[in-house]
Amino acid sequence: MIINRLIAKNWRNFRQINVPLRERQFIVGPNASGKSNLLDIFRFLRDIVKTDGGGFQKAVRDRGGISKIRCLSARQDPEVSIEIHISETPGASTKWRYALGFRQETRGHRRTYLTREQVWKKSELLLDRPDEDDNVDTDRLTQTFLEQINMNAGFREIAQFLRSVTYLHLVPQLLRFADSIQGRIVEEDPFGQGFLERVASVTERTRRSRLRKIESALKIAVPQFEQLEFLRDKNTGRPHLRALYSHWRAKGVWQQEDQFSDGTLRLLGLLWALLESDSVLLLEEPELSLNLGIVSQLAPLISRMQRSRRRQVFVSTHSDALLTEPGIDGTEVLMLIPTKTETEVKVAWDVKHVRRLLEAGLTVGEIVLSRAGPEHAEQLSLLKWN
Repeated sequence: MIINRLIAKNWRNFRQINVPLRERQFIVGPNASGKSNLLDIFRFLRDIVKTDGGGFQKAVRDRGGISKIRCLSARQDPEVSIEIHISETPGASTKWRYALGFRQETRGHRRTYLTREQVWKKSELLLDRPDEDDNVDTDRLTQTFLEQINMNAGFREIAQFLRSVTYLHLVPQLLRFADSIQGRIVEEDPFGQGFLERVASVTERTRRSRLRKIESALKIAVPQFEQLEFLRDKNTGRPHLRALYSHWRAKGVWQQEDQFSDGTLRLLGLLWALLESDSVLLLEEPELSLNLGIVSQLAPLISRMQRSRRRQVFVSTHSDALLTEPGIDGTEVLMLIPTKTETEVKVAWDVKHVRRLLEAGLTVGEIVLSRAGPEHAEQLSLLKWN
């Protein structure tokens, strides 16, 4: 399944969002325009339905409370709302619609409570809250039905779909120095500190299949790369990856993951995530640490992998190289445009001058990224530091 439309109100930078979504969706905009905040909408919905300690209240609390979530410009209308439309396949009509609205109590315990929760299956309205029971017992409005197994039987497919949303922003240093850091791993491990445990958790057959495909890619992308293996430390039982590089020695040289380059680790994590499941995948700036030649192939790589897995992928990026593929059309790109009071979200194809340039044969990277930087960035080099 894929999310084919996002509607939101008063979410962080955004007062209003109403955009169609594609199977492969790129998000571009200046620093601090809200790319991470836009991706966090999907993480928020996932956190509500997590089976291990999730829930609506925790999802709000983990983000610092509703005061940190609500758009600063939302003075007259304090409600935050999210609505997603879900279809079975790209191009298919909407099967599910889920809408959630919430705000904070104006007095008393200042709890966050639901102002609405609605579910449609095609054109049939299955759930419409608040209902009579909610009005009698307002404590019910502190929880969604979506997160409650005894209440979501008629639309549990939505919860199962959202529960599988994956976010990845692998930080190589956290993986390379995991033993030294020995820190708490953030829930869902978005930064890859427990990446090796994820590799170890699948069946041996699945692991071999995925690593074989990744090995083929790394042979192309990484000089002298020859072989990739999974193994466990004989003393501690901890999982490791090691790679064989061709070398002046006859048998080459083996390196363990703590010796891999940042780019190799990031590419390895990215490829694993693309192979991992058929759920929504959120990628934040995957171009970091990667050679421009590799970055230029990420978009077509995602497209080819989607042919077999049908996985919806959202990519936030600052890289024009990532957007040079001629196959990327203007409907696959969301432009984040900051104003004095909010950030607007527009489909690139719907922006008149962008559409004209695309029709003239320019790539999305050539057009959009030039408009995604600070208006007076060149003045940085003129600053006096003495």
